Amino acid sequence: MEQLLKKCEHIALNPKDTVNDYVKNHNMKAVGVCMPIAPEELVDAAGMLPVGLWGGYDVEYDLAKQYFPAFAASAPFAIMELALNGTYDMLSAIIVPGLSDTLNCLAQNLESGVKKYPTLFFAYPQNRLIPSGIEFLKSELEVIKKKLEKIKGGEITEEDIQRSVKIYNEHKEAMREFSKLAASHPNTVNNRQRAFVFKSAWFMPKKEHTDIVKAINEELRKLPEENFDGKRIVVTGLQMDDPKLLDILESNKLRIVGDYLAHESVQYNSDIPDAADGISRLAEYWGVIKGFSFAYDPKKLRGKLMVELAKERKADGALYALMKFSDNEEYDMPICMKDIEEGKVPVISFEFDQQDGASEQVKTRLQTFAEIL
Repeated sequence: MEQLLKKCEHIALNPKDTVNDYVKNHNMKAVGVCMPIAPEELVDAAGMLPVGLWGGYDVEYDLAKQYFPAFAASAPFAIMELALNGTYDMLSAIIVPGLSDTLNCLAQNLESGVKKYPTLFFAYPQNRLIPSGIEFLKSELEVIKKKLEKIKGGEITEEDIQRSVKIYNEHKEAMREFSKLAASHPNTVNNRQRAFVFKSAWFMPKKEHTDIVKAINEELRKLPEENFDGKRIVVTGLQMDDPKLLDILESNKLRIVGDYLAHESVQYNSDIPDAADGISRLAEYWGVIKGFSFAYDPKKLRGKLMVELAKERKADGALYALMKFSDNEEYDMPICMKDIEEGKVPVISFEFDQQDGASEQVKTRLQTFAEIL
């Protein structure tokens, strides 16, 4: 198992080399799927590699300053910088979902500033549960499908989409099991290792990643459940994979045992449902996602879902990791925090950006939280 965890770590920490290997040595085209969600199943159905674009840590902003103001969220800012400086040059396209003002601007900026590959923009409807919303999304996905067919140089068949959906549902099941097993074995799987298993999925074919995760799960099932000499926490936000931030948690004996992070478990909590055809399945999937600030939810269930998760995983507390200047996350935070507090789960929030996720302020806040749990 140690070798499998190390493989996930290597992939997570070396995404460019990993993707280049698939492009050059496996003769695959790669398509960037921009955070926080995009129809990567269609990319997979085309026989291409979906590559998750979530910005990057320690990225020096230079060229992107010509396109974004200083108060843009750090992940899209970093994506723009990495596209402009050539880091993404191995890609054949980037898909950008229109889920926020910043993402809308990112799509326009990529189209204007990056000519090496096309930007494929589409919109997710906020009215995601009503028939007209589903029909609208189906039409948007059909447009993306046709553009991917042009890049592929061939048709994406119904059989291709159904095959991809099956692969992705199997991957979701394996990742859900991993999350539970990691929570039961907090000494065997630390914060970094847990995050690397999730992160590595963004840079390799899902079928290959599923095989790795299933092998890890098999080894974890053989081990007895473990007690942890520290505090167990659940976390929510967009992402929390900065190694420096994870090390702060580690040094304060705070172990992540569950999450509602867009970068991690949010995408795995629900399977792609059955429907009349593959495009309909992907459109209806948008309606079943929960605990996600970019998917309109008038009931604002994330806080209650976090309380349920905390009780299920026997967590001592909860963290809300707020990406600075993310309007969607800032809007959700007060309601989510209130519901967690009312659920009798100790909770704090902290603000971070990708350039300075492990600031002294964050260190002090997390240390204080660990001491009072």
